[in-house]
Amino acid sequence: MKWIKTDILVIGAGSAGLSVAAGAVQMGAKVVLLEGHKMGGDCLNYGCVPSKALIASAKSAYGQAHAFPYGVANQVPHVDYAAAKDHVHDVIAQIAPVDSEERFEGLGVEVIREFGRFISETEVQAGDTKIVARRIVIATGSSPLVPPIPGLDNVPYLTNETLFDLRDRPDHLLIIGGGPIGIEMAQAHIRLGSRVTVLEGAKALGKDDPEAAAVVLEALRDEGVEIIEDAKASQISGQEGAIRVETADGRVFEGSHLLMAVGRKSNTDVLDLNKAGIETTRTGIKVDAGLRTTNKRVYAIGDVAGGLQFTHVAGYHASVIIRSLLFALPAKAKTEHIPWVTYTDPELAQVGLTEAQAKKEHGIYSEVVRFDYHHNDRAIAERKTKGFIKVIVYKGRPVGATIVGHQAGELVNLWALALANKMKMSQIAGMVAPYPTIGEVNKRAAGAYFSPRLFENPTVKRLVGLVQKWIP
Repeated sequence: MKWIKTDILVIGAGSAGLSVAAGAVQMGAKVVLLEGHKMGGDCLNYGCVPSKALIASAKSAYGQAHAFPYGVANQVPHVDYAAAKDHVHDVIAQIAPVDSEERFEGLGVEVIREFGRFISETEVQAGDTKIVARRIVIATGSSPLVPPIPGLDNVPYLTNETLFDLRDRPDHLLIIGGGPIGIEMAQAHIRLGSRVTVLEGAKALGKDDPEAAAVVLEALRDEGVEIIEDAKASQISGQEGAIRVETADGRVFEGSHLLMAVGRKSNTDVLDLNKAGIETTRTGIKVDAGLRTTNKRVYAIGDVAGGLQFTHVAGYHASVIIRSLLFALPAKAKTEHIPWVTYTDPELAQVGLTEAQAKKEHGIYSEVVRFDYHHNDRAIAERKTKGFIKVIVYKGRPVGATIVGHQAGELVNLWALALANKMKMSQIAGMVAPYPTIGEVNKRAAGAYFSPRLFENPTVKRLVGLVQKWIP
């Protein structure tokens, strides 16, 4: 048995763990990193990277078939599904060196390719190695949640961990789950030539602003995606190429492939957390505002902490605990400035409070300002006029923004900056946006906040009238 002593032990080489390991070792700490599966974790291998690469292939196919509005003849795209997957894996391969074992060893991290489990409050065993660490960071991420639907164990099904290895295009893809993963993959596959049916037990994109979600869902339905809401799967049967899903109300849906996309679960099963005095919750590991577990020597960050499950949140968590790990400084993780995006066409982006949340929290004192894409000249030029931005304002400051439309994921960055730095709407209005850009949508939303105060205010009009009389 080999023994190692270290300053910081990181369990998990996904986005959160890699960020901590890289930052800590480059600032002088001794770091050991454990990973029993793939370097880069879910984001690189099964999540953000492959899904966005496949979406790019689907966008290209859609563009060929819908070129006529731009004066170019429509073409029926010849989709080579296997080649599209080659593109996906090429993208992964290009990014992988940044997350590789070789790179981190080059930085000075000791990388051990084994899963870790606690054997005491300060010790973790990984294979035939025992590590004693001053501080431990759990960054084991999450994996697909597969609910115990009767019959599911007896039929072949896909998750995001197996979908991107599929080489033959599904003839008819059934998707259980109408959240971001299910909806993104539904649109990608309809554009690549599959028939697609989405079964959602409640409301599709139910965690988003309902008005914005409706724009996305309408776009998918217009492309041919069948989206069935209030359809809870109660029985699954069939075999490869012929899957049958029955819902609780007796409806039956048949397809060639089944994708389970009902959510994620935190990866804690193999950690033996009880031996370290670490408590869990229904969604993950219990942490305080500083992301410490009930064992004060141990932190939990990223998906495993049971909060927002996004790669950028994992990176943010890493930046928060670095302060505590290396400098013993207090630091707290916040959520009000965290944006998220569903990468459909049109995109749907959110940061801060939704309109409904703001009404609940601030009541009549919150104000909603809006600007529609069809008034943006660049959107008109590119025929991308579906969508809108809603900004929720409280006491002159934005507290939330909902954007649905072309490049919504890019536009939301400005509002994430504004919320993180408690900026005022006057500062957004003072920005000069280049013309013509989609980015003017943000500027015009800020203008919509001040327009009634300036142009519909009788006091302002009287003041202007007086000044004009005084001017020689």
